[in-house]
Amino acid sequence: MKILIGKFILEANENIPMISTLENVDMQFGEAVVDLMQLKDIFNKEDVTVIPTLSANAGSTGVMDRKSFDFIENTIIEGIEDNIRDLDGIFLHLHGASKIVGLGSGEHHILDRIRKIVGPYLPIAIVADPHGNLSKEYVENATLIRSYRESPHTDIQETIDFLAKNLISIIKNRENIKPVYRKLPLILGGEQSVSTDEPVRSINAFMDELEKDDRIRSASWHVGYIRHDTHLAGCGVIVIPEKEIDTEYANKVADDLANYVWSKRHEFNYTGLTARPEEALKMALEHKEGPVFLTDSGDNVSSGSMGVNTFVLKQVLNSKTKKKILFASIHDKNTYSKLNAHKIGDILPINLGINNDELSSPVQLDVEIVHIGSMTGMKLFGESNGYYGDCITVSVRNSNIDIIVANTNQPFVERHQFEAAGVEWDDYDLIVVKLGYAFPELKENSSMCIMSLTQGPTLQDTASLPFKLIMRPMFPIDKI
Repeated sequence: MKILIGKFILEANENIPMISTLENVDMQFGEAVVDLMQLKDIFNKEDVTVIPTLSANAGSTGVMDRKSFDFIENTIIEGIEDNIRDLDGIFLHLHGASKIVGLGSGEHHILDRIRKIVGPYLPIAIVADPHGNLSKEYVENATLIRSYRESPHTDIQETIDFLAKNLISIIKNRENIKPVYRKLPLILGGEQSVSTDEPVRSINAFMDELEKDDRIRSASWHVGYIRHDTHLAGCGVIVIPEKEIDTEYANKVADDLANYVWSKRHEFNYTGLTARPEEALKMALEHKEGPVFLTDSGDNVSSGSMGVNTFVLKQVLNSKTKKKILFASIHDKNTYSKLNAHKIGDILPINLGINNDELSSPVQLDVEIVHIGSMTGMKLFGESNGYYGDCITVSVRNSNIDIIVANTNQPFVERHQFEAAGVEWDDYDLIVVKLGYAFPELKENSSMCIMSLTQGPTLQDTASLPFKLIMRPMFPIDKI
């Protein structure tokens, strides 16, 4: 049994002044692709011969230029063309939230090209992020497609295993099945759809019940992605029949699932404690126990922001607080490079902030370098090792403020990242992170988490975002 594999990850935020190129992509080939796609164990058990193409992970960043995307897409396509006579199936990990200059969705373009080459019947399985945009055509071009259930994404390996087992099953016992898709007139941000909260917890439980039926192979709910304007935006559900004869029943189940999600539309709210920036900082500083995690939600790097804003830093400096505070992190390549020319213990002036707009305007600081760190080869979100950038931790002179200055926009969400930056979160009263919702380890190790509803490229007020291309009417933008 021969299965071709490939991976393309990009959350493209068109609200940042950055074009993603191959320089921003963690690109791997050969055996490394099998490791990064987390398929080695299950494919070895089934004696699968794997044909790797590439793993291209651009993370959360700007819209990608066409030349860079063409290289990624053509590498996958060439692998298929070179091996088409031997292929029993294709396994892809496609995030779903990419946008390519002059093209639109990269994932949709890749899958459309593949189907034109292999025809309608070769089994294709796709692992998807729930924060990706779908369409009927895209879904029906797949044989199997399923998103992670959990947000934050703690079930990536579980989802990969589910799809890999089902792809192998389809190859061994061929069924001409096609996923059933329903689009919902509902648009949500990730901070309104955390899986430990209602109504997502109930939606997941409902899908678990649906999958107990022998006629249903898979049921999944896709939140969608809101950081670029596209006709593809909005929630959707996918139901996959067990066999071709179960297709009519799968359509009924898809209607039931879509109606269930739609009935919950008024229950989607911000997760956890949220407040406007002034009130959020006031609550954080007045809280007596630490550490408190405050998320700068308008500059959420896990949703494609650059992590460059200095707004909360200015808030803290103006507060004159005596509390011990850590910023993890602020992304400023030029300042990082300046610091990297020095050594631990050096004291020097810096202008922190890339000055793209008022939110990222520079702050003049005198700092001491206290740690030089790297997150190369680090494992995050339950995924395989990758490059998550380098960082230098500084202490602001004559204050209790420490800042991790980073050369990338990676999120700080797990303890070992902080340790790589030379800090322990238990040493601080307040830690400011560039996120929307607080990730599990932060919540578990905090006395309080607050989402500050700051301005920026990942603005949380979905109804106020300037969409022009989305389906209308769409809740909550329209009152339906």
